[in-house]
Amino acid sequence: MRSRDALEAPEALVLTMVLVAAADGGITDREIGVMAGLVQTLPVFQDFATAQFTTVTDAAVALLREEDGLKHAGRLIRAALSNKLRETAYVIACEVVAGDRAVSSGSLDMLAFVRDELHLDPLIAGALERGIRARHQRADPGG
Repeated sequence: MRSRDALEAPEALVLTMVLVAAADGGITDREIGVMAGLVQTLPVFQDFATAQFTTVTDAAVALLREEDGLKHAGRLIRAALSNKLRETAYVIACEVVAGDRAVSSGSLDMLAFVRDELHLDPLIAGALERGIRARHQRADPGG
């Protein structure tokens, strides 16, 4: 991250993913894989080098360990993202949570924190959540 006081949009998006991934006490290899895959494939990260991902992730974890780090992270994310990118932030946060096989209450609480910090309309947030849930459905055997 470039600064403790301001972030570029891709950095804020990575910070958002780290928030939800770290919510249950640590970031799993699976969550790192989901985050890395999103960074490598989404257009919003087009000019974001893969090497930056590690640097920003490490800085985000360090920020969260600070006193009032979560509140500070929320302010940084909100300040860095336009309204349309706030929706993107929420979608990728949902992707990280959905990509983890065991969804914890801590992860769900962190999603609520992110949703509130980004001032998302509850109907829009619900629609985004439903879209992610639909993407991650598994086929039932025999049906």
